[in-house]
Amino acid sequence: MVSGARDSQVLVIGGGAAGLMCAATAGYRGKTVTVLEGSNRCGKKILMSGGGRCNFTNTGTAPDNFLSRNPHFCKSALARYRPSDFIGLVERHGIAYHEKELGQLFCDESSKQIVKLLLDECDWAGVHIATGIAISSIRFAGDRFEVETAQGIYRAEKLVVATGGLSIPSMGASGLGYQIARQFGHALIDTRAGLVPFTLSGKPLEQYAELAGVALPIAVRVGGTEFRNALLFTHRGLSGPAILQISSYWSLGQAIDIDLLPGRDAGVELIALQQQGHKAELKTVLAEWLPKRLAQLLCTAFFSNKPVNQYKHAELRDIAYALQHWRITPSGTEGYRTAEVTLGGVDTEGVSSSSFESKHQPGLYFIGEVLDVTGHLGGYNFQWAWASGHAAGSAV
Repeated sequence: MVSGARDSQVLVIGGGAAGLMCAATAGYRGKTVTVLEGSNRCGKKILMSGGGRCNFTNTGTAPDNFLSRNPHFCKSALARYRPSDFIGLVERHGIAYHEKELGQLFCDESSKQIVKLLLDECDWAGVHIATGIAISSIRFAGDRFEVETAQGIYRAEKLVVATGGLSIPSMGASGLGYQIARQFGHALIDTRAGLVPFTLSGKPLEQYAELAGVALPIAVRVGGTEFRNALLFTHRGLSGPAILQISSYWSLGQAIDIDLLPGRDAGVELIALQQQGHKAELKTVLAEWLPKRLAQLLCTAFFSNKPVNQYKHAELRDIAYALQHWRITPSGTEGYRTAEVTLGGVDTEGVSSSSFESKHQPGLYFIGEVLDVTGHLGGYNFQWAWASGHAAGSAV
């Protein structure tokens, strides 16, 4: 027996949403479970999520809300642990919540309540949690895994990797999960930042920098994908829910196509005003449809500005098209520093979609964000954490 060794049946690496859900589920099944968390406390990303109120699920969760090289992989777990299951858990803990929009559920008070829920569940299930654990090596020795740390060696028959992705390194994110996957023969899908603001540079940044703080509803498209929600201009580029959503589908060098007036036909409306002999200047008309600062910039930098009744129909159609197909090519994204999720990760081809066990190493499991499964903005990634954690916790 090595000094400092600790034995359990299940060892979970990562004390975030997926890891804690898995640990509690396994603990309630009578398994002895230990969670190893690298930072000084569990659930740091949960605490900062949803503006401090944690968008803990989405009532409309469906497989098509997720990106993965294998779009079918997520179906089994999502079907077996639904949003209603986690909502029931929230209600049993007496946590008040509300729907903000589009099925997004938030705590009325604080995301701390979700962390407490998970920690309480782990406590009641007899789970041991160790924080501030720096892992130096992992090996499979005979019939169990050995995880070497500065605090001693932890051993277990089953090892669950719930280390998350690379997003928000200030919260303790690291590539540990990917290193473990490679060590045991798993392929990785290239990773990149997802649900992340765009940056602009050069002339586009000069043009839009003065709009920092301006927000408006838009539809944004790239390829065949479209999202409708808010756009926010920032000092560095573009943000807001619509931009974060489309960022997961964007590739460097692509232009994004923005409809500044979703649900309207700007061409029909402008020509109608012209035919009525409308004498108001274009910037005045646009200021009724768009934030005033944006309307002024458009007329100063991109359109001529004169009374609407002085434009030709063709000119108004061109202006309308530009308003509803505003093309901007981002220079990049804010990267992992502010990204809410990591796209890519452990290739799901090497993992069971029902148990989340490795197909290369018996007893090894991967759950949550470390896998190549990434949800849309709006509570979907938390639901994936609950569903994948519950599935693995039921199998270990």
